Amino acid sequence: MNSDNRAMIRVREADGNDLDAVVEIGRRTWPATNGELYDPDFVPLFLDKWWTKDACIPSIRAGRTMVAQAGDEVVGMASYGPLEGRQIVWKLYVLPDWQGRGVGGQLLGAVLERIGHQPTFMSFAAGNDSAARFTRSVGFVEDHREPQTDMPDLVWMRRDPT
Repeated sequence: MNSDNRAMIRVREADGNDLDAVVEIGRRTWPATNGELYDPDFVPLFLDKWWTKDACIPSIRAGRTMVAQAGDEVVGMASYGPLEGRQIVWKLYVLPDWQGRGVGGQLLGAVLERIGHQPTFMSFAAGNDSAARFTRSVGFVEDHREPQTDMPDLVWMRRDPT
């Protein structure tokens, strides 16, 4: 990606005005990214669990959702937070037309800056090759795999502070 594209993107903390855009990003990108890895009957269940207004409001209110904005359009989002003493990047999604242009890296950079000097974890479904490539390209290494019943394992990646 050239520096002109990077300059077009503004990463900032999401606010309530971004709620619809955050939900829309998830509903557009999650099936395209993960749909082939899961039973088709599971996809609507995942969307209804993780990509609704009710599911996204808490992290926005807590100041733990970042958005990437190009002009007036929100083109990517990332949410993060603690779990059992670990910092987790829970979601990082970029609209298809903006993928491969550095938006995900900018979002992750903003999240890592907020997390500070701590190990950070991300997970993805085994078989999600684009997530595997992306996480490795930004310094994550495989930490462990979490078996799932009737679904692909979760691959947990870890990035130690530099």
